[in-house]
Amino acid sequence: MIATLQCVVFDCPDPAALARFYGRILGSEPDTSRPEWVTLTGPDGRRLAFQRAEDYRPPAWPDPEHPQQLHLDFDVPTLADMPEAEAAVLAIGATFLHDSGGETVGFRVYADPAGHPFCLCYGQG
Repeated sequence: MIATLQCVVFDCPDPAALARFYGRILGSEPDTSRPEWVTLTGPDGRRLAFQRAEDYRPPAWPDPEHPQQLHLDFDVPTLADMPEAEAAVLAIGATFLHDSGGETVGFRVYADPAGHPFCLCYGQG
């Protein structure tokens, strides 16, 4: 091993706002003491970071001219739990993009408020 992963970092126009969005999904409060670099540590100790990008241009999923670059997958226990999970992410500012769902395994794609795609997945584990 050469190193360990410290965190995943998102470029965005407003680090505190995007960290609060993901904090609501994960049930955590971000550390906003540095406005240009905000960190969010989940209950399991995993960390996301958000840095200000002045000329940020969001991805345009699934347009290959503006690729997603990265995305996060969040597990939801079952398909029956998806309506509540979907309502919750939409209520905090997500935008629905696509449903790739099956009866037992699948995912739905959303964009966060800065345009980064993320998925709510079920039946994966």
